[in-house]
Amino acid sequence: MTRTLYITDLDGTLLNSDSRVSERSKAILSDLVTRHNILFSIATARTPATAVELMSGVPTRIPLIVMAGAAMWDTALGEYVNTVPIPEESVQRLCTAYEAHGVHPFVYRNHHGVLHAYHHTSIDDDERHFMGERTSSPYKRFVVAAEPYSASTAPTLLIFAMNRFKLLDAVQRDIIAARIPCHSVCYHDIFNHDNGILEVYAPGVTKAAAVTRLKEQTGADRLVVFGDNLNDREMMQAADYSVAVENAFDEVKAIADETIGANTADSVARWIAADVERNLNG
Repeated sequence: MTRTLYITDLDGTLLNSDSRVSERSKAILSDLVTRHNILFSIATARTPATAVELMSGVPTRIPLIVMAGAAMWDTALGEYVNTVPIPEESVQRLCTAYEAHGVHPFVYRNHHGVLHAYHHTSIDDDERHFMGERTSSPYKRFVVAAEPYSASTAPTLLIFAMNRFKLLDAVQRDIIAARIPCHSVCYHDIFNHDNGILEVYAPGVTKAAAVTRLKEQTGADRLVVFGDNLNDREMMQAADYSVAVENAFDEVKAIADETIGANTADSVARWIAADVERNLNG
């Protein structure tokens, strides 16, 4: 029987309109993992600070791909594995590029398994809300300072910013033009397309590289991925079979092997259940 590894994006794909995994999806996935021992994981730009809680109730037995592949989180051990840090010289140059546009990013440094997210004292309402939702997490600590980006030399796994899409797109263009060694991803916020998110990782860090690595580590014969946003395209192209949800961007649906129902209809979990059934029945 073919051993399939199923990997899904979270926001806009597995998560519903409340940005949660529905109880129905949890029940389906939990049954598939416990009764059929399927290989199931996620590939998300989120950190364990929110990803672990969101996946509670789903007994994932293999690492979670977090920070778009900059690391994996071993839920059994409660620690990061396969981390890929940004070169420190690049971190300083990147922060300068952001600040040239008046953008203050979060710099995520790995302090012995706890992410310290450094940020300038200038904080807007969206950033304050973002921080407020994560202050109680044991996996993340926010550090606000007047000169935050030189406050530590612990390994940096991610530089993250949220702002107007056009502004972040301009920052990314400058980063590319300056040839700073890194991998950057800029995409629209799924709730407000005028806003955007810019993520910067170490060179070579992508969801595609991470899902391919996890396929090799698990010994899977087949890799199936699910996505909705522009930052999912590379991993969809790296998969043996790719599935877009109905609410995905048109560019994502255009490259997917199949488009299914919306993220609000438990579509990912139901598709996996049907695929497992087909596989069992030959």
